[in-house]
Amino acid sequence: MNNNKTISEITHLWKADKKMYVKKSSFSAYVLLTENHLLPAFGDKFTFDEKEVQKFVFKKIDQGLSQKTVKDILIVLKMILKFAIKNKWMEHKALDIQFPTKRESNNIEVLSRSNQRKLMLHLEKHFTFRNLGVFICLSSGLRIGEICALTWDDVDTENGVIRVRRTIQRIYTIDGNTRKTEVILDTPKTKNSIREIPMSRDLIKMLKPIRKVVNSTFFVLTNDIKPTEPRTYRTYYKNLIFNLDIPDLKFHGLRHSFATRCIESKCDYKTVSVLLGHSNISTTLNLYVHPNHEQKKRAIEQMFRGLK
Repeated sequence: MNNNKTISEITHLWKADKKMYVKKSSFSAYVLLTENHLLPAFGDKFTFDEKEVQKFVFKKIDQGLSQKTVKDILIVLKMILKFAIKNKWMEHKALDIQFPTKRESNNIEVLSRSNQRKLMLHLEKHFTFRNLGVFICLSSGLRIGEICALTWDDVDTENGVIRVRRTIQRIYTIDGNTRKTEVILDTPKTKNSIREIPMSRDLIKMLKPIRKVVNSTFFVLTNDIKPTEPRTYRTYYKNLIFNLDIPDLKFHGLRHSFATRCIESKCDYKTVSVLLGHSNISTTLNLYVHPNHEQKKRAIEQMFRGLK
């Protein structure tokens, strides 16, 4: 067993290997997690044990990282460990890591029905291509990267569908001591994210006359050959709802609002999952199958009506 390689050296070799098989965005995420978390903690070591990793996990949670982020870091650590074992640089180590009991709320932030109506009415009355993007997101549940990457060629008003085939994101790249960011246009993260979403009658009515005169290769949000990136569009959206006096809601809340309205309308969970492009239905169930305040209130009122 050749144990003369540090975790830092193994990680360097693992990155060179991994880069050949994963998307640029995934590789960027892996590199950031190693540089920011794993190498500072384990880089100069030749080995580590479960006790050290458990201590690392508690430290990261104490520093304010979410359990999801810490679990993502552990996934990368285990990939590096597997690579090291395969190349006989380390012996197999079973890691049974424990996490504190979560006491976080399952509630997700969505627009109230009244605020959603208010926003959609404003978007219809004050047409701009950027406003149209917000309306499309509320009508389809698109992610911000997906709406930024949408071209007119993806909008099929004859068949009444929007085809989601690409996403735009800004990724961090690390080359030696140089760190920079770049915007990339890429396929969605999973094959389930490549999907067709039926358009509502209102959306078709809005898009049909525009679709006849625009350049098919142009991006929807800019109506130009050059797209806008998510952080720029996020700023525009934030100013939009602020000026409408709508409570602050992250852009991703539009997607949550779309899904919540579907669930409230008794849409089956599998269909909602497919519309959202989730990799499996459990993601949809975990996110949205929780009664909100209005539903709980209705249940109590219904119970007391039964008593009378």
